[in-house]
Amino acid sequence: MIQFLPLIGAVLDKVIPDTNEREKAKENLSKMALTQEGDELNGRFSVIAAEANSEHWLVAAWRPITMLVFVFIIANNYILSPYISLFFDVSVTLELPPDLWDLLKIGLGGYVVGRSAEKAIKLNKANK
Repeated sequence: MIQFLPLIGAVLDKVIPDTNEREKAKENLSKMALTQEGDELNGRFSVIAAEANSEHWLVAAWRPITMLVFVFIIANNYILSPYISLFFDVSVTLELPPDLWDLLKIGLGGYVVGRSAEKAIKLNKANK
């Protein structure tokens, strides 16, 4: 919704003639957008925190495992493969489609937030 605020603001400029009312409407709209974004982030955080605190090892470890696979592919393509090709006529690279790069960015962000949440929860439990 935040990306549409300039467009909605332009519409409000044309629809609401009173400057004070128009600014109030824009302010209320901004508050609603920020609240919605905060709720969405809290929802994501709760999912990541639940995964990180899961008793089942696979649920708690799937993000780190996925990230390690991505790191291996990137290390292979940009570190190992170029050096191997210097000494041998064979070089194996693994293609990462653009969607996987996006997934890597999202996953890495989720992993960082998840690890932070896990540490915060453990610290909170230790302080109780």
